[in-house]
Amino acid sequence: MPKVVARGAKTARATTGTGNSEKAAAKTAGVAAKIAPAAAKIDISGYQAALKWLSERPDIERMRVVKYDESHFKLDRMRALLGAMGNPHEAIKTVHVAGTVGKGSTCAMIAHMLTECRYTVGIYTSPHFVDVRERIAIGDRMITKPAMVEMAKRVQAAAAKANVEPTFFEAMTAMAFKYFADEAVDIAVIEVGLGGRLDSTNVLTPLVSVVTTIDFDHTRILGETLPKIAREKAGIFKRGVPAIVFDSQPEVNRTFIEVADKVGAELRIVNKDIEFSSRFCTSPELGPHTRVCYYTKQSRIEHLPVPLPGEHQAINCGLALAAVECVRAAGFNCPENLVTGGLAKTKVMGRMDLISDRPQILVDGAHNPASLNALMRCVGAHVPYDSMVCVFGCCQDKDVGEMLDRLNLGADKVIFTRAAGNPRAADPVELQKLFQERSGKMSQVARTVGEAILLALRATSPDDLVCVTGSFYVVGDAMKFLHEQTGSQTRRSHPV
Repeated sequence: MPKVVARGAKTARATTGTGNSEKAAAKTAGVAAKIAPAAAKIDISGYQAALKWLSERPDIERMRVVKYDESHFKLDRMRALLGAMGNPHEAIKTVHVAGTVGKGSTCAMIAHMLTECRYTVGIYTSPHFVDVRERIAIGDRMITKPAMVEMAKRVQAAAAKANVEPTFFEAMTAMAFKYFADEAVDIAVIEVGLGGRLDSTNVLTPLVSVVTTIDFDHTRILGETLPKIAREKAGIFKRGVPAIVFDSQPEVNRTFIEVADKVGAELRIVNKDIEFSSRFCTSPELGPHTRVCYYTKQSRIEHLPVPLPGEHQAINCGLALAAVECVRAAGFNCPENLVTGGLAKTKVMGRMDLISDRPQILVDGAHNPASLNALMRCVGAHVPYDSMVCVFGCCQDKDVGEMLDRLNLGADKVIFTRAAGNPRAADPVELQKLFQERSGKMSQVARTVGEAILLALRATSPDDLVCVTGSFYVVGDAMKFLHEQTGSQTRRSHPV
């Protein structure tokens, strides 16, 4: 990537307005309403029109006030929409992945392994960083713009037919299911958006259900305790469908066992029912990395390198291996050499992602205390630098204090900012005040992510590191800004 020059950067103070939050609350109240005739009549004549139609959908991801109940997260609405489309989700085989942290990485590992086994693999993830089409892909190819337009038309027509108003996420989910069905993918890896039990993706009956690490996130919505959060995530378990989790706290394990018994799912706990171990090591070929051993009656995998940096990725790797083994048991041909070869090719955009090495700029969508703690540990183990300046912004509904404590573990200086157009974003001035109460380290406030990056670059030397983190939206803004500054395509960035 060409060098980014820090010119004309100025510190700015940001303020929080009320207009967006009022609009968001109003939209939330109307999520379950019938579709408005005017909205149904919008002519989706091209890609920009499709984006406009999507942007007018109520967007739970960006709302500051969300009531998590059956009136707002309504699977009946999703089933009606899909029914009007001919139930495309019933035409595809799927792997369903929920969890607090590690969903995206686990989905990526599963998809890469199955792709290497010569299957056509769809992958549906959220949120996106730069382009909404990132959410829907087959292999490493995003959905095309013409296909996006066609899918939007199909969903719009189905919504009118079913007389329902889909949310943004429901519309995107329906588009993904229809696209994968039309393209006749062999299998699709589907990431849950929020929670699990009431998530729009939970209309599926997959080949295997996977729940990644449970931690505190969206506590106002999903519950204040780990068992309550685990129960919502385990809502994706289905009768007769294998369910894969990793060995966790006893109360979390008990919750998984209880839910699995109640619905009739066969629960398999990696590192308990499935023999598993991991170790951190260094080699001349791979540098610092983690290796795992995985043993079942069908598999004996020893000292396998985890493709993504960070000791926490060992857990995701174990879950992904177990999921692929369930897919193989369902009739897919997944030779061990192809499985491990596909795993080695795994890359994940926006996670420990070095998008520039002159200067060093690393982005990571860590958006809760657990993922931020993993990031700080991972950077320390894998990235050589003299000093680290963090560009940080997060959503106000997170455990902000805990996130700042984790940030303080690694950052030498912090520049607080906020993503554009995100009403859930915390006021960076308030973030700085809270950080100053908890840390004596230097900090500044910038009005935009772009200004924050320029400030960070002015404060660093060639041997330092700029780390952008705190939310997917902040990372997305950083990628857009750097692309505009340099003309480089940040989508082709590479994980450390």
